[in-house]
Amino acid sequence: MNQPGSRQRRAIVALLAVLMLLLSSCAQIPRSGPVGKSKDEGAGNPNAPVFFPAAPRAGSSPESIIEDFYMAGSGYEDDYPVARQYLTQAQSVTWKPDKRALVFRSAEVVKSPAENGYLYVLDLAYSVDADGVATQYPPGTKETIPLTLEQVEGEWRISKVPDGTAIPEETFKVIYGAFPIYFYDPTFTYAVPDYRWFIKKNTVKSMTSALLAGPAPYLRGAVVSAFPSGMKLARESVPVVSGAAQVDLSAKELFDASAEDRQRMQNQLALTFRSQPDVINVQLRADQDLVRVEDNGTVLPPVVDKTVPAHQIAVNNGELVRYENNRITPLPDIQSVAGLGPHSPAESPASQTAAFLNGDKTTLYSIEPGQAARQLTTRSTLTGPSFSPQDWVWTAGPGANGAAEVVAYKPTGIAPGMAIPNVTITPAWLSGRTVKDFRVSREGTRALVISESAGKSTVQIAGIVRNPDGVPKDLTAPITLLTTAAANQGVWVNASTVAVMTGSATSTVVPELLSLASGEAQQLAPWDGLTSISAGNGPEQIYGQSEAGVFQRVGNGWELQLKGPTEPAFPG
Repeated sequence: MNQPGSRQRRAIVALLAVLMLLLSSCAQIPRSGPVGKSKDEGAGNPNAPVFFPAAPRAGSSPESIIEDFYMAGSGYEDDYPVARQYLTQAQSVTWKPDKRALVFRSAEVVKSPAENGYLYVLDLAYSVDADGVATQYPPGTKETIPLTLEQVEGEWRISKVPDGTAIPEETFKVIYGAFPIYFYDPTFTYAVPDYRWFIKKNTVKSMTSALLAGPAPYLRGAVVSAFPSGMKLARESVPVVSGAAQVDLSAKELFDASAEDRQRMQNQLALTFRSQPDVINVQLRADQDLVRVEDNGTVLPPVVDKTVPAHQIAVNNGELVRYENNRITPLPDIQSVAGLGPHSPAESPASQTAAFLNGDKTTLYSIEPGQAARQLTTRSTLTGPSFSPQDWVWTAGPGANGAAEVVAYKPTGIAPGMAIPNVTITPAWLSGRTVKDFRVSREGTRALVISESAGKSTVQIAGIVRNPDGVPKDLTAPITLLTTAAANQGVWVNASTVAVMTGSATSTVVPELLSLASGEAQQLAPWDGLTSISAGNGPEQIYGQSEAGVFQRVGNGWELQLKGPTEPAFPG
């Protein structure tokens, strides 16, 4: 049990933690000259807050020692010196605080049956591993940390504790930030963000280590890295000297790499470091010797946050049309599909191929300029089609045995009467679930999957694994994005954000923005009768459609654009 006054002590500690030292960062970084100013592995945000937790107080109870020890986890500078004061000498030497961070909404100390044993019981909000990979948990998720204490010279100290820290959610949001490290799609055409949570003041070295360790689990197999497996940092720091991040890598792997791969390594690091104000450029080094990276013009910089064209495809009077600048025009050279009752239209971002569902959303069709529509698949229900930049069109629905299946077809350029390449994927994690929506990201390496089981919806992002020839092969085990309300449809807004909602012709609908860079959903303005949603390039280009017409998000509201077209969708 917590002793009386425990809550008051924690409040005082939390207030003390807010006292921070803001480091000066007004000086101009020199860009020339023989000597440069160096920053060690702590290089990152020079204005990152520094916390001053309280040291152990004489006569503290075991419960207070445990609470204060975890509150001292905010004092990360110089390897958590204050937190180590709460540990026995032996435990202080072996404790590894950077193994993981548990972020809690609330916590309490409970006595365990073991001698001098206690449990720190958390309402867990996040867990963050050593590489910054965060997992979010809904309220009510419990995590229990076992601890053992003993008396040292009459004072209680922690003699046994798992590696890692546990900090309140409010403190976590101040100390940590979400930063993208970048990988490539398998063709090295697009840069794919992989958001990690790092202490804001130690980001450069943390980012580099995480990049070398490879992508987060949900992206493994879907993205690639220019850095070969096994490449390590040659020293446990990444100094920033006169704005240049000096990345000292294991020499053999670096010298064995081709000139093109070294260029890609440098590009990958430069993209990863671009959020860091003290980094201007990147130097690759081997055993501290500079390795020149020659740009011979064969390696193009990857496309970051791939955009979509400004126009949308829509349905108007039973025909597929183009919607742009509040005008409706026919799709170029596309035959009439009015007899098929088109719904949920989609257009390829790479070609003029379009796809749509029939009236009862059981059959998927594709159509190309100058050709008749072709039936791709029929099932009891299908999600609206979604194109990847590789011209595969995706949908999902139950298979013959009722299990959820994800299918992809590549109809572009296939002559009439010829078999259309297709694949069927049955992810184990979709077992027992009904897929409500499936949307491929703009660079084609990830998918937004909204599914339902027992009336409860889940919003997830999975990686798309492909064979060497680019044919889709599998979906990775996904990450889950928490929403404040149920969702049955969604769209990509940019490379790191999706918009989701439950469409309803008769109720007020509140769309939400879910970002990989934030654990909190952002609610958009409510609107009556929104039945579909689309998004162009960024949160300002979000459109909703109701019986009253097509609306665009403007500020904190919605503005009518045009009445007539329905189910508008940007290419993709």
